[in-house]
Formats: sequence, C-alpha cells, structure tokens
Amino acid sequence: MKNFFTFTLFLFLLIVLFFTFNDFFSSQISYQKNGENIKIEQKEKSSLTLPPLDKMAYDKKMEELANNPPDPIVYENVKTISKDKNGKSITKITKVPVSPQPIKIHSWPVKTEYPNAGAILPFKRIVAYYGNLYSTKMGVLGEYPEVEMFARLEMEVKKWQEADPKTPVLPALHYIAVVAQGSPGESGKYRLRMPGTEIDKVLAMAEKINAIVFLDLQVGFSNVQTEIPLLEKYLKLPNVHLGIDPEFSMKGTIRPGKVVGTLDAMDINFASNYLANIVKENNLTPKILIIHRYTQKMVTNYKEIKTLPEVQIIMNMDGWGMEAKKINTYQQFIYEEPVQFAGFKLFYKNDTLEKGTVLMTSESLLKLNPQPIYIQYQ
Repeated sequence: MKNFFTFTLFLFLLIVLFFTFNDFFSSQISYQKNGENIKIEQKEKSSLTLPPLDKMAYDKKMEELANNPPDPIVYENVKTISKDKNGKSITKITKVPVSPQPIKIHSWPVKTEYPNAGAILPFKRIVAYYGNLYSTKMGVLGEYPEVEMFARLEMEVKKWQEADPKTPVLPALHYIAVVAQGSPGESGKYRLRMPGTEIDKVLAMAEKINAIVFLDLQVGFSNVQTEIPLLEKYLKLPNVHLGIDPEFSMKGTIRPGKVVGTLDAMDINFASNYLANIVKENNLTPKILIIHRYTQKMVTNYKEIKTLPEVQIIMNMDGWGMEAKKINTYQQFIYEEPVQFAGFKLFYKNDTLEKGTVLMTSESLLKLNPQPIYIQYQ
C-alpha cells in the first residue's frame, strides 16, 4: 500500500511538472512576432534523419558552377619525310594534337570536404534582399513597405529561375544586425547592435515567404569574437545564417566609413568554427557563412581559411559601379583567391549612377567563371 501511495504521488507530481513547465519537456525555441511568443519546433537529435549527400550530384553541380571554358587544344609539330616522283626528299611539318592532351588544373571548383547532408549549396541558388529596417538608405530591405519589398524580391527570384531552370532559387532576407556607426556611441566601439525585437520582425517576415535569413555584422572597433556569440540563440534556428563584413571591421584608429576595414583568416575561421559547433550541438544542417569583399586587403591570408562539413563559405563580391569594373573586381578577388563558393552583389542605385549604365542581368552573371551561387541586392 505504501509503495502504491508513493508511486501515485510521484505520477501526480510528474503530471503537474509537465503542464507547468511544458517548454522544458518540448524541444522548442521561440521568438517574438507582433508581441506574440512564436514557438518553433526543433527535432530531437535522434529524430533528424536526412538522406546522405549525393556526392556525384554535388561534384557535377560544382563543375557546372565553375563554368570553366574549354581547355585549349595543345598541338605539336610532326615532321614527315617523303620522296617525290624524281626521288627527291620532301620534308613536311604538320601540326597535330598532342595525345593524350595535357590536363589543365583549374582554380574552380575548389576542392574541399564534402558538406553534411541537407546542405543548401550548390543545389540551390540564394537570392537575397539586403538592408536594415531602421533605414531606407542601407538597402532594399528597409527601403520599401513589406508587401512591395516581397513583390520586388519575388520578381528577382523569377528572373533567376528563368535564367537557370536547373538550379532552384531560394529567397533570403539579409539583415544588418550590427551596424557600423560614424560616432563611438555608449560603448565607444562605433557599432550599434539591433534589438531583438527588430531581428524578430525579420524572422517573421521571412516565415511569410519561406525565406532563409542572414544576420550580418559590421563590428566597427568590436570584433567577430565578441559579436557572434551574442546572436547564438538566433543562429540555433535552422533557417538563420551569418554574414560578416570586413569593410567595417576596423583594426586601426580610423573610424568606419573613412577607410576600408579588414578581416583575417583567423577571424573567419573563428566564425566558421562557432557555426560548426552550433550545427553539431543542435543537429542542424550546414550553416552558410558570407564574407563581403571588394579589395585585396579586406581579407588577409585567404589560403588559411578552413572549410568544414558543417559550414559553407561564400566570398561575396561587394563592389559597386559599372559592369566592367564589377567583373574586374570579381576576377581579382573572388576568382583569383578561391575559398569555396562565390557570391555577387548588385546595387540598384550605385551600379547605375553613370549615364547609360544598367544593372547587370542574371544572364550576364551566369557567364562568369565561376557562376555566383548567392546573389545579393541592395
């Protein structure tokens, strides 16, 4: 009887705990949407099962993205000697293709570890709208009301899908979560962290169009080692990825906006390792890490950047101007210094400042070597 009473009491307490602390027993995380607590179900580690990566399909797609021109045919001179009807020797030199033809080594595709199952790249192309909700000047995300912004983004997604039907397009919202400032602010770091309520708004917007989200960091006189961990609760979400901007990472004494900043491979590897740990601890599919670049010194020691199965790295060409200038920048700092994947940024306004210039089209970008797999509009 005593044992029965003890068991009944234990069962009663367990039921009370379950209904009182329901969140503890459920694998959920939440964010705020219009003041309402929205919960996102997280599958437990043991229940997340994905088909293994199709390595043949991955390699084939990477070769397609590399978009390498055909290797030139190598010839050799072959001398033949014959005699004419009078018995006189005739020497003839003929150019013939070398056999076998030498194999040319290309910079792209970059040989890295295969990603974990569920990787977005290279199977989908990401088309992103960039900006900050507080500003109409920092990008199209924030410049237009939500409905109009969605319509514009949808139009760009359709253009890319039509231009490259073999590659599905995934929309994205690329939100500047830490904004470089012209004044030191309370911290003295010349950067302003966006409140969680603003990040929550972007997450809610993305949910409406089944988009992924990038949280971008302009760290000023702070650093990625300090700023990334502060966003961990968001980076644990399966649809949230990371961007870091060397332009506004200041290593000297001159404030952001006056000189172009820089990030080293050490900084990028910290970001990548941090994301990888989040992926492993929460049993997530690979995260994407974007690094913006348009000068040599913005990224130092690029050969030391380490790729991981849990993180896919995109070097994003961030320069603006006319088409020839942008392509030259892309060739110098993306093609010539390969890391893993390539991105390309288009500026609705700054790319068309000069008279007679127009925004580069999806068709023209698909001619690049390599083809960008991430397209960002500002």
